[in-house]
Amino acid sequence: MACLGAFVAYLPVTTVAVSLPAIQSALGATTAQLSWVQDAFVLPMAAFILTAGVVGDVHGRKKVFQAGLLFSAAGAVVALTAQSAQVLWIGQALAGLGAATLLPITLALISHAVPDHRERGKFIGLWATSLMAALAVGPIVAGVILDHFAWRWIYLLAIPVSLLATVFAARLLTDSRAPYERRLDWPGQITATVAVTALVYGVIEGGADSFTAPKVLTALAVAVVAGVAFVLAERRSDSPMLDLALFRSPAFTATTLVAMIAFLALIGFFFLLSLYFGMVQQLDTLQAGWRMLVVTACAILVGGPVGRLMHRVSARVLITGGLVVTSASLFSLTGVGADTSFVSLAWRLAPLGLGMGAVMTPMTATAVASVPHHLAGMAAAGNNAFRQLGGALGPAVLGALLTTRALDSFPAHLTDAGMTGAAGERIATAADQGGLGAVAGLDLGADTGRVMGALGEAFLDGLRLCLTVAGSLTLLAAVVAVVLLRRPRSAGSGHTQVAASGGAGGAAAVKVVEV
Repeated sequence: MACLGAFVAYLPVTTVAVSLPAIQSALGATTAQLSWVQDAFVLPMAAFILTAGVVGDVHGRKKVFQAGLLFSAAGAVVALTAQSAQVLWIGQALAGLGAATLLPITLALISHAVPDHRERGKFIGLWATSLMAALAVGPIVAGVILDHFAWRWIYLLAIPVSLLATVFAARLLTDSRAPYERRLDWPGQITATVAVTALVYGVIEGGADSFTAPKVLTALAVAVVAGVAFVLAERRSDSPMLDLALFRSPAFTATTLVAMIAFLALIGFFFLLSLYFGMVQQLDTLQAGWRMLVVTACAILVGGPVGRLMHRVSARVLITGGLVVTSASLFSLTGVGADTSFVSLAWRLAPLGLGMGAVMTPMTATAVASVPHHLAGMAAAGNNAFRQLGGALGPAVLGALLTTRALDSFPAHLTDAGMTGAAGERIATAADQGGLGAVAGLDLGADTGRVMGALGEAFLDGLRLCLTVAGSLTLLAAVVAVVLLRRPRSAGSGHTQVAASGGAGGAAAVKVVEV
C-alpha cells in the first residue's frame, strides 16, 4: 500500500509536464502561468508535508493515508473540469496537498512495519522505485490520451486508482501512531507555508517581470522574514514540526541538502525538456513521452541493484557517484539542437536516469536511518519537505532563467532569419508582453517557418544556460555529500544516531550523538 500511495503521489509530475505544450495551446497560458501549473502542485507538497507527518503521528497514519488519496482524487476531478489556468491551479494544488499527505505517511508506514534499518533499506528501495515508475508511466499515459482526447483527460487515471487504493487501505492497513506525544505546531506550519509560497512566487514573477519589481522584492522579503520566524518558532516549540536538532546529524543534513538541490535540477529539467520537445522539436506528447521514458526507465533499472548494494557500498559513494553522473549528463545535453535525433538524445538522457536512480534510495534510506526509529517519520517528512521545496523552485528558477535568456536573444535570431522592420518588431513585442508562447498564437502566414526557427534558437539559448546551471547544482550537491557524509567514528556503527529524551509536555527533545 505504501508503494501504491507513492505512485499516486508522483503520477501528476511528468503526466502534466509533457502535457504543458497542449495545455498552453488550449488555455493560451504564458510561460509564467505554465510554471504555476507545475508549482501549484509542488508548493503544497513542500509547505504541508511536515504537517502531514505530524497529523499522522497524532491521529493515525491509516486515516491520513486515506485522506491523502481522497485529496488526490479531488484534485484530479477539479483539473479534469478546468476551463482556465486558474481553475487548473486549484486542481493541481489539491492533488499536491494529497501528495504532501501521502509521501511522509508512506515512509512512516514502512518504518513502522520494518524497524530494522538494514532490512528497511530494501523496502525504501521499492518505495523509490514506485516514485520513478510514476514518473515513467506519466508521459506514456499522457501521450496516448492526447493522441485521442483533450488534455484534461490526463487526470482521469488518478481518480479510480486513488479511490480503489482508499478501499484497499481500509481493509489491509493497520493503524499506527507515534510512540510519544506530539501536537500540531501551528506557528511552524504557518511560517513555513508563507516562506515557501512567497519564495516561489517571487522567483516566478521575477522571471516573468523583473526582480526589481516592487511585488517581487516584497515577496522575497516576506520569504526571508517568514523563514527566520519559522526557525525561531521551531526552536521555542516543545512539539516542533521539524526539530532543528536533527540537522546536527551530518548524515541527515547532507541528505536533506542533496534532496533539495538535486530535485531543483531534476524537476526543473523535466519542465524544460517537455517545452523543448514541444516548442523546438515540434513533437507530439506521445513522442515526447517515449523520450522521457529513457530517463525514468534507467532510474528504475538501477534502483533495485542499488538497494542491494547499500549493505556493501557506502551511501557516500553511491550518492556522490550518482550525482556526478547526473551532472555529466546535464552538461552533455547542452549540445542538443532542434534536429537532434532520438539516438543522439538517448545516450545523453540515459546517464541522467542512471545517476538519479543511484541517488534516490540511499538518499532516503540514509535520512531515515540517521535518526532513531521513533523519529523516522519526522526525518522522512523533513527530507521530503526539502526535496519538494527544491522541486517547487526547479521550474520557477530554471523557467525564469530560460525566459530571460530566450527573450534577450530572440530579436537577434529574428534578424538572422530575415525578420526585420515592422514585422520583426511586432513579433518581438508580442514575445516581450506574452512570453515565448505568445509568438505561436500570431498569424505569421508565409513567415511561420522563419519565425518558429528563430523562436527555437532563442529557446535553445535559454535551455543551454539552464542545463549549465542544473549541472552545476548537481555538482554542488555531490560536494555536499562528500563533505558531510563522513564515515562514522566507530567502526561498530553504521550511522550517526539522534537520541531522544523526554521533554516538556512529553515531546521528544532531540540530542545528536556521534557514534
